[in-house]
Amino acid sequence: MNRENKRKQYEKGYYKHHPCSDSFVCKQCGRLVVSAGAGSDHRNHCPNCLTSLHLDIEPGDRAADCGGLMEPIAVWIRGRGEWAVIHRCRRCGQLHSNRVAADDNPMKLMSIAMKPLCLPPFPLERIEEMTALMAGDGTLKP
Repeated sequence: MNRENKRKQYEKGYYKHHPCSDSFVCKQCGRLVVSAGAGSDHRNHCPNCLTSLHLDIEPGDRAADCGGLMEPIAVWIRGRGEWAVIHRCRRCGQLHSNRVAADDNPMKLMSIAMKPLCLPPFPLERIEEMTALMAGDGTLKP
């Protein structure tokens, strides 16, 4: 069933209050994604590559006309320690946050979380020099 027919089948906001048990094929990696195992009634991204589709303006409304791929660009920790993935639409640039599902690829999540540490905005070779400039001596004391 394509997006247009699915949109006509349910009234506006249907998925805000109803579980979505539809399976889909990930547009990024090609894997079949099923709702079982997500730990939630709302599967909104691929557990393998963490890619999503830009379908919603508000969660569950299916009102976005973009339909672009939402790539995972960062993770953040919500108030009670729950992880969430920040997605950015490749087509329009819109940002969305989705909670991590129970069966999400842990290595992919960790690689996204570590990316800022692996690609700092300054050369690591100069970290001692920069620490000294900030009034520290750059050494660890026992």
